[in-house]
Amino acid sequence: MELDVRGEMCPYPALKTQAALKQLRGEQLTVLTDHPPALTTVPWEGAKAGFAATIEPIGAGEWRITLVRQQGRFDPRSAMAQVAQQLRALGQE
Repeated sequence: MELDVRGEMCPYPALKTQAALKQLRGEQLTVLTDHPPALTTVPWEGAKAGFAATIEPIGAGEWRITLVRQQGRFDPRSAMAQVAQQLRALGQE
């Protein structure tokens, strides 16, 4: 499933991600955003629901956040530490 929240500012990307995760039938949600704060708020919504996040740039000021459902024991804080590492690597900390 893909959710395009480009052009939307907080809190809407996070709220729409939260709603999409509740309706998700598969194991993965892709979120497209152009709002830098969403690079932390969207992964946090995913982490709270048991999803790990991968962030990749897709253009100037645009990113794809892929949320993948995790099986078994999952620590949202560890997941967010990995997101922080990704953001540092992308120069978005």
